[in-house]
Amino acid sequence: MPSYTVTVATGSQWFAGTDDYVYLTLHGTAGCSERHLLDKPFYNDFERGAVDSYDVTVQEDLGEIQLIKIEKRKYWYQDDWYLKYITVKTPVGDYLEFPCYRWITDEKEIVLRDGRAKLPRDDKTQILKQHRRKELESRQKMYRWKEWHPGFPLSIDAHSHSELPRDIQFDNEKGIDFILNYTKAMENLYVNRFMHMFQSSWSDFADFERIFVRISNTISEYVMQHWKEDFMFGYQFLNGCNPVLIRRCTEIPKKLPVTMDMVECSLERNLTLEEEVKQGNIFIVDYELLDGVDANKTDPCTIQYLAAPICLLYKNLEKKIVPIAIQLGQKPGPDNPIFLPSDATYDWLLAKIWVRSSDFHMHQTVTHLLRTHLVSEVFSIAMFRQLPAVHPLFKLLVPHMRFTIAINTKAREQLICECGLFDKANATGGGGHVQMVQKAMKDLTYSSLCFPEEIKAKGMDSKEDIPYYYYRDDGIKVWEAIKSFAEDVIHIYYESDEVVCEDVELQAFVKDIYVYGMRGVKASGFPKTIRTRETLAEYLTVIIFTTSAQHAAVNFGQYDWCSWIPNAPPTMRCPPPTEKGTVTIEQIVESLPDRGRSCWHLGAVWALSQFQDKELFLGMYPDEHFVEKPVKEAMAKFRKNLDEIVSTITERNKNKKLPYYYLSPDRIPNSVAV
Repeated sequence: MPSYTVTVATGSQWFAGTDDYVYLTLHGTAGCSERHLLDKPFYNDFERGAVDSYDVTVQEDLGEIQLIKIEKRKYWYQDDWYLKYITVKTPVGDYLEFPCYRWITDEKEIVLRDGRAKLPRDDKTQILKQHRRKELESRQKMYRWKEWHPGFPLSIDAHSHSELPRDIQFDNEKGIDFILNYTKAMENLYVNRFMHMFQSSWSDFADFERIFVRISNTISEYVMQHWKEDFMFGYQFLNGCNPVLIRRCTEIPKKLPVTMDMVECSLERNLTLEEEVKQGNIFIVDYELLDGVDANKTDPCTIQYLAAPICLLYKNLEKKIVPIAIQLGQKPGPDNPIFLPSDATYDWLLAKIWVRSSDFHMHQTVTHLLRTHLVSEVFSIAMFRQLPAVHPLFKLLVPHMRFTIAINTKAREQLICECGLFDKANATGGGGHVQMVQKAMKDLTYSSLCFPEEIKAKGMDSKEDIPYYYYRDDGIKVWEAIKSFAEDVIHIYYESDEVVCEDVELQAFVKDIYVYGMRGVKASGFPKTIRTRETLAEYLTVIIFTTSAQHAAVNFGQYDWCSWIPNAPPTMRCPPPTEKGTVTIEQIVESLPDRGRSCWHLGAVWALSQFQDKELFLGMYPDEHFVEKPVKEAMAKFRKNLDEIVSTITERNKNKKLPYYYLSPDRIPNSVAV
């Protein structure tokens, strides 16, 4: 009688094994096997990290094995089991791989297809078409869209992490408990003695050093030493943790009535301001989005303030970017002066601090929350709803969606909810951050997520002109590597543009993102359909780049650039100055966050800057969803390209006082998971 050798691999996560009854049924083109008992309680099979083998004997040959059904029946208590994969050796010696990488919970069953990726057009038999349809129907019941706030991209319909499907939950929920992590961070940073000292001001700048942890040779210490310098202020617009706002100024806006007399002493080329603009030497950062946003009112004992500054910058003869004018409000007038480097030292310093505080708010809420976390969640939900596990694009994208829905759900549960941790220290807490996302949605366009296109649209694409923009340089390299990988995978499965058009699951995925993620806004520029392989390659690159590289670029530098409180104040406790010549050091310190808010801020930026345990970085795909040799070769080529980028970045950073490494592929996690 024919015999099949079945090998079952259990995950290595904590509590991944099971003591329940486990049954297996093989479905082939010529028939089905009987239901075979593989494991029962106390047999010590299916333990964490185990690989167990069984011989399954059948009455007659089953033909080509199409499906495997696994059933788990409870013995005593709930005992979830993480099944990595099953391999089957047929009577003629062929090996078939059935990837799973899912939890089997309660008394559930799952049906697996072999690991060869298939488009809808490839399924010819009714049993495979039915399996495909049932999987999506089941997923669409589990992954439901929900509006968190009006005007936001839609998110997952779950109130808490525990309500999420088991497959997308964190392995250890404690590991992503924000309250626990922030408290631990403050203990690790030895600042927990200050964490309840709200309304208690620091005495001077040096006093902030009492909560500053010195780690040798880090960027954070360099920031502490040089934060007052105009060079450091300008450098952060290029390579800090929010390097996305600066743009070349093509015309001085009327709302910033700066004159040649004001800035003449800052210009180095013997040109007028208008001539400097024409030559491309003037840059601008405008925080207009913050205008009218309500400041945090959750603590009646502390009035908090926001500003909407406009900052004009200049490329000097060393090709360094430095500030030359700052207006702290959007409407010009006698009570809204333009601050200049030639002003009194503390006037100019406080103006720069206000810009840095505004930049912090834009970074946290728009650059980070909206444009990486919320957008990536849209991609994740649409993928689970519209792409079955056998689809090549599911296999390509699923590593880049790992834990994204989970981290966002936990954030809505603890961090950015009403009365959440975000309200404790941030001037945009208490609802201001919601207003910011709603206003920022109009600028969330498809083209703005296409990295090279967005850099060019801002006039920041010339390496010769702006040589120290490492965020741009490294981002372009990583973008091209991802795009090349996406093209390789596409050409394996889509032989022509016509095949792309015919892929109904792909089209449903794209439509879900447009309709629910972008709320069907035509001006967003997100495609409703995809018609060519070239367009599909770009689309997939946008998804993978956003969920990996873009998030890494704006997340993991938070401790480096924001731990020195005066360089990134999360709130200001005095209003912006309305006249020159009155600012004192005491006024600046009184404006900066109090001891309690400073400590909560420090704990936050520390916790958010840490990689996950057992982090998977770009190009690392330990879960083998793909089994075909051509795709594995494409993965190897991708990793080789990424390794070359790592080497280039490492060489450039040698002996630099301010190395830029956030877009080095060995520091880019595959997904948004923190």
